Amino acid sequence: MAQDHLGLFDTPPDRDEIRLSLVVVCLLFALVLVIVPVREIRLTEVPAFIPVINAIMLVGELITATLLYAQAAVFRSRALTMLATGFVTAALLLIPHALTFPGAFAPDGLLGAGVNSTAWIASIRRGAFPISIILYVLVQRGEAATRPGTDRRGPNIALGIFVGLVLAGAITVLATRGHALLPPYFIDRSHLIYSHALGYQFILFILFAIAAAMLFRSRRSVLDMWLLVALSGWLAESLLVLTLQSRFTAGWYGLFVLTLLSHLVVMLALIAESNRLYARIALSTAAQRREREARLMSMEMVTAAISHEVGQPLTAVSLNASAGLNSLTQPRPDVTKAIASLRAISEDGKRTFEVIKSIRAMFSKGPGPATVFNLNELVRETVSVMDRELAGAKVSLDLALDDALPLIRADRVQIQRVLVNLVTNAIESLGPTRGRTRLLSQSQPRHIAIRSTSLDRQEVQLDVSDTGHGIAADELEHIFDPFYTTKASGRGLGLPLCRTIVEDHRGRIWASQGEECGAIFHLELPSSLPGETSKARSPAT
Repeated sequence: MAQDHLGLFDTPPDRDEIRLSLVVVCLLFALVLVIVPVREIRLTEVPAFIPVINAIMLVGELITATLLYAQAAVFRSRALTMLATGFVTAALLLIPHALTFPGAFAPDGLLGAGVNSTAWIASIRRGAFPISIILYVLVQRGEAATRPGTDRRGPNIALGIFVGLVLAGAITVLATRGHALLPPYFIDRSHLIYSHALGYQFILFILFAIAAAMLFRSRRSVLDMWLLVALSGWLAESLLVLTLQSRFTAGWYGLFVLTLLSHLVVMLALIAESNRLYARIALSTAAQRREREARLMSMEMVTAAISHEVGQPLTAVSLNASAGLNSLTQPRPDVTKAIASLRAISEDGKRTFEVIKSIRAMFSKGPGPATVFNLNELVRETVSVMDRELAGAKVSLDLALDDALPLIRADRVQIQRVLVNLVTNAIESLGPTRGRTRLLSQSQPRHIAIRSTSLDRQEVQLDVSDTGHGIAADELEHIFDPFYTTKASGRGLGLPLCRTIVEDHRGRIWASQGEECGAIFHLELPSSLPGETSKARSPAT
């Protein structure tokens, strides 16, 4: 089974992401090529530039650190914790960098800064990134599998944040109170000592190159890919810094723009990938919810169908038991009727057992065991079983069965279930009517007719008609839909199950309106063998 990727730390980049990263790297180096020719052009000093650009980077790097700490907590990764701590340290150093920058908040800067304080804070801050990436790669190699839920002890994120605060504070104190201990960097607030700056930037360039090489060799995730993009931007910065000799030039302003873009690329990548993973999780959750609801609906349909199908013979058992009990408890017990009721109970019990045995076949793709039988005989057997329901509802029944009806091959129990459903629906349609007066209802005969015919000896057709309230024209096309019912207490499962059974037997079932009133249900099934007919039997009336 393929491993599920849960975050940026374990998700490999796809081709589109790799292409996008290469495009970003090319754009960063293209920006350097644009800046270099105009790098020495002197521009107006903008005191608010450094505070604004630092504030933007501060927010971006803190967001990046937060996302990395979140990934570290999920994967229990010390490597991610170290990387996030590096971003926290660099972000916090932006505050003293802005405060000590000459001309930003005070002519010589705040915090007792010297002429070299801001430059050293900036240089050490830039060195924090390759160092944290080198540590990230080294620790990552020593870590075991990074899937959540492992036995590895989780990282101490609070300690990482505390270390970042301590490092930022110590560097700030060293660059301000101890600026005299540091080698010179600038002659004044605008011009640097180029030979010294060249050496410092060369050391930083080597650090960036080492970090990039180590990360490139061990890359395996989306995070590693975007860190490589950021490193490429920082390498481009180092190349640009090597060409600068003073502040407030086009090259110097362009350097900070390039720095901003290089640092924001990791944040934007983390946010974009986190949103993409969140979308995947949301879609997966929605799919699981739909699957669960479908299962619940299926279970509801199964239980309702069992109740619907088993309830009919059990109701007959209850009625026959009551009739037999009444026959025996009368002052003059009628043993003959009691015996008939007990026999009816036995038959209903057998029918219930057959229904339970074939209940699985109802939901399978095909019908159960098929036998060859006479549909006319099954009709007579069914109406005999339902004789008490018909008598109780005061419904008359007419049978017009074709003597020459071919035999059919089908699951006898399932076809009988269809007949029981159709007759039961016809009886219920003769009850209280909708949208008619009681007088009109009483004027119509309570009558059900069952008619069988042979269609070219290849198929048989059975029509069950009633004189009930009928079916509205707009309901005819929906009555076979699951859970659609025209009855106040119906479940909407009987007719869909009938259709499923009939279609499994390569037949079809449909409904139409009666000629004057009521409805007609048409059942069509293929015959077993052409020319094989039932034995002649006079139709019952």
